[in-house]
Amino acid sequence: MKKKFDTKTLDLILSKMVDTVGNSKDEIFRIGEQCRRDYETLTDELKDVKRMVIQIIDEGDKLETQSRFARKRLSEVSMHFKDYTESEVREAYEKAHQLQMDLTMNRQIEKQLRDRRDDIERRLNGLTETIDRAEHLVSQITVVMNYLMSDLKQMGEVLEDAKLKADFGLKIIEAQEEERKRLSREIHDGPAQMMANVMMRSDLIERVYKQNGAEEAIGEVKSLKKMVRNALYEVRRIIYDLRPMALDDLGLVPTLRKYLQTIEEYHTPTKISYATIGEERRLPSKYEVALFRLVQESVQNALKHAKSKEIKVKLELTKTYISIVVKDDGVGFNVNEKKAESFGILGMRERIELLGGQLTIDSKIGTGTVVLIQVPLEN
Repeated sequence: MKKKFDTKTLDLILSKMVDTVGNSKDEIFRIGEQCRRDYETLTDELKDVKRMVIQIIDEGDKLETQSRFARKRLSEVSMHFKDYTESEVREAYEKAHQLQMDLTMNRQIEKQLRDRRDDIERRLNGLTETIDRAEHLVSQITVVMNYLMSDLKQMGEVLEDAKLKADFGLKIIEAQEEERKRLSREIHDGPAQMMANVMMRSDLIERVYKQNGAEEAIGEVKSLKKMVRNALYEVRRIIYDLRPMALDDLGLVPTLRKYLQTIEEYHTPTKISYATIGEERRLPSKYEVALFRLVQESVQNALKHAKSKEIKVKLELTKTYISIVVKDDGVGFNVNEKKAESFGILGMRERIELLGGQLTIDSKIGTGTVVLIQVPLEN
């Protein structure tokens, strides 16, 4: 008799595994954050030590010059002892001795500062390695957690082959992690950095107002407003890349037109043109979202990989089908060459298959790329 599979027991095991992995991830994250704080503290201390080293070297050079003249003076007094009074001889000796003592002390302090500087640099290198390892481990643990929490049962009904199922799940998770990393970098390098600059600029405005008056402070305020406006633009662009709100409100065609216009403004050297053939009308949500992502992926590939100077997007909408052409004048690529770690085109084909459509990519090295998307529309 075949024993019935206990799904509750499996769920309990998975839950405990997720909790354990999650706790490990949190601990590694805390270690990484502590290392970052230590790194910032040591970086500030290193700046101070380097500044002190430069200062002590300058002082040492001055003392060296003074000591050399003092020794020369002492030598002259010693050679012509009878020509100088006892107080002059004593003064020459004491000055030479004091300068020599000061110079010796200066050299000792310089050595201590240099040793401290080298020690801090070694610790910073160690912290950098620890931070990198922590980030790598957190990323790996996140992949494991996402895989554990994925609905493998539902995927199993579609993908009967176990290996294909695992590969598909990992590809989705890796794509999610790459997207999170990209967003993290964009937010850190864009809005977050700009906001930090805004804080420093606001402090500067206070000092300018106190020292130079209101007129110069107003000029700094205008510059600050421009900085805040740029930060707001960056935030809106990131949100727009995630999912334009206009897609739900206005539909595919107006959203594509606005999206391509925004992308063209952000990538100034590249010219992007857009044309629509046929009646502009709303489509079911699954079509609008999928088609928007397909065009977005095609345009982003042309910008990132093809190094295109001109991109043309044409959309044709009829009662029975929708056709989209994305053409660029970039470097092109060999469509027959398969890259193991490139899932962009694979993801596009999967979206097309879900809609029952067809994706055709025509490209040759040095001649640009043409992406043709054809999807039949349901009545």
